[in-house]
Amino acid sequence: MTAGGRGGLAAALEQVGQRWALLVIAELLDGAQRYGDLQRSLGVPTNILATRLKELQEAGVVVRVPMSHNVLAYELTDRGRGLAGAIAELARWGEPAEQP
Repeated sequence: MTAGGRGGLAAALEQVGQRWALLVIAELLDGAQRYGDLQRSLGVPTNILATRLKELQEAGVVVRVPMSHNVLAYELTDRGRGLAGAIAELARWGEPAEQP
């Protein structure tokens, strides 16, 4: 990997490399979700979820959107949806290796 490529990787990890961040993004790939639904489905502590969502908003990866009855939800931006391929590859990489 070139030095320039490492810089891009470092920048990406700075924005989405914190624990739980990619799991939040992966969960939102299925569509917008309310805070409580994200917390329940992931089992992430609420303080950590709040921090990650704030960081992901600041990085332009997620936005808050209105749903019915004045309820807000979190949704991926185009930038966030752009991580779908990387998340799929990481998930494949993390699966147990087949034994001969």
